[in-house]
Amino acid sequence: MRLPLFAQRKVWLPTWFGAACLVVIVGGLGGLWWCEAEPFLSKTERLPAEVLVVEGWIDGTGIQSAVMEFRTGGYQVIVSAGGLTGKPWDEKRWDYSQEGEEQMLRLRIPRDQVIRATTRNKESQRTFEMAAAAWRALQARGIHPTAINVYTRSSHARRSRLVFAKVFGPDTAVGVIAWMPPGYQSESWWDSSERADDVIKETVGYLFELLLNSGRRSNSPALPK
Repeated sequence: MRLPLFAQRKVWLPTWFGAACLVVIVGGLGGLWWCEAEPFLSKTERLPAEVLVVEGWIDGTGIQSAVMEFRTGGYQVIVSAGGLTGKPWDEKRWDYSQEGEEQMLRLRIPRDQVIRATTRNKESQRTFEMAAAAWRALQARGIHPTAINVYTRSSHARRSRLVFAKVFGPDTAVGVIAWMPPGYQSESWWDSSERADDVIKETVGYLFELLLNSGRRSNSPALPK
């Protein structure tokens, strides 16, 4: 009995018309992403909330803007969330949550309204770690908000809101405020290498979080994975 080395199979290929349709669809989706990616990722959706959570990495100017939001937004407390800067092998590192807290106090927010939420020292899933740290810090104060707003930077907003909503659970509504650094409105995102890098990374990060939960096995802030 001879064993065949090759077998004939039927392969489906698009016709010229089908290929043209695929090109139009892919090109249309690409063009839509090119034009709308940053506005979509940076959309502000502010809620009436008791708590304002600030992601401390957004820099000093962003913290100042967050303080203005706190003063005018009717919040009860402001949370400075973050972890260590840089990489483990860097000689000089500082804590974003501490820097944010100190700046908020210098800007004369009463100490009893400022909550510091320091993350675990992890190099991955930093947004999740900030959300979990904020949740734990509020729980420690006996604060169980019905709504919070997350103050973050531009195209990170969409992903931050999704992560915080998972961590805080269905009992807490989560809004988001996308702070746009000075100069962002004067040019398109693709004219800035920094913004282009952010948009590309946040597009991938948002889809990864939406579809695959960033690879985490648990959303529980009490048992972060």
